[in-house]
Amino acid sequence: MSVTAARLSFNHLLRLNSKFGLQEHSLLCDPRIDEGHCVDDVARALIILCREPELIDTYKPMIDLYIGFILAAIAESGQCHNRMNSDGQWTDLPTVGDWWGRAVWAMGFAVVHAPEQTQREQALNGFKKLARTRSPHLHARSFAVLGAGELLLQFPEEQSAQKIIQDAQLGALNLINDSWLWPEERLRYSNATIPEAVMLAGRVMDNQSLVENGLAMLDFLINIETRDSYFSVTPVGGRGMHSADSEFDQQPIELASIADASARAYSFTHNPSYIDETHRAWDWFLGANDVGVQMFDPLTHGGYDGLQELGPNLNQGAESTISMLSTAQQAYLLPR
Repeated sequence: MSVTAARLSFNHLLRLNSKFGLQEHSLLCDPRIDEGHCVDDVARALIILCREPELIDTYKPMIDLYIGFILAAIAESGQCHNRMNSDGQWTDLPTVGDWWGRAVWAMGFAVVHAPEQTQREQALNGFKKLARTRSPHLHARSFAVLGAGELLLQFPEEQSAQKIIQDAQLGALNLINDSWLWPEERLRYSNATIPEAVMLAGRVMDNQSLVENGLAMLDFLINIETRDSYFSVTPVGGRGMHSADSEFDQQPIELASIADASARAYSFTHNPSYIDETHRAWDWFLGANDVGVQMFDPLTHGGYDGLQELGPNLNQGAESTISMLSTAQQAYLLPR
């Protein structure tokens, strides 16, 4: 394995931190301080820190910072703010967009995997508060299922998590047709999150047919997003049923979701092909992509913001850096 999570650090995330949380954007590797923070990124960052098996002391305070940020974003209703400015003020009203789902995911994951008991207790309190409400949006529900399912794998009697899984109704998704095994007419972003959530819901509900549906959706997505032997993934503008050519601006979050879902599929099936897909997602960052360029800075360990037709967007924002690190983690944890 040429470059693995063992050789990557969280130093760029540390660079993006403020006293409030994780700054969203950067100009090259320098944080754009005036552009603030968001729950979307903090939740993603919390997950990869809690996933790291040997987190060094330098990074451990970041877990407290991120849990505190998410807890501060949650309203009494269970709805959630997303955006905070550079002065530490929320600039939006609490709602149930994707950030609510990611907050549920991060809190559920931290309940199981955070290194300190106090952190796990805080995360459970946050999870239960978020579980007071629901989102009508498919992606938000899918993110939430990942958090609830992760919690239930460890604590199967947790009723707030059970209710999130039940209310998500992922078993009732209507796929378009036999040639488009997807519940929407266009692929959007972080697409593999949906089949991973379907698989996980099936596992915790002891519904094998639902697991199989999730696997079929993942296989369909991998086929659609493969060109020759490498990934050519859905760009910012989405991808419809009749898209055939490579398109840009391809986003690192798509590869991270494929790696996550493939790792989950392997854990359920022990089919080694899903190990290969996890590594193929990481290979995209190493240069096995439509342009043949590396998609992270080996000096800063920051991820580039998108693959464009002429090369990478060299800015190293939080989402892209987290996506790169997350994909590397999954490849490292599933050696070929």
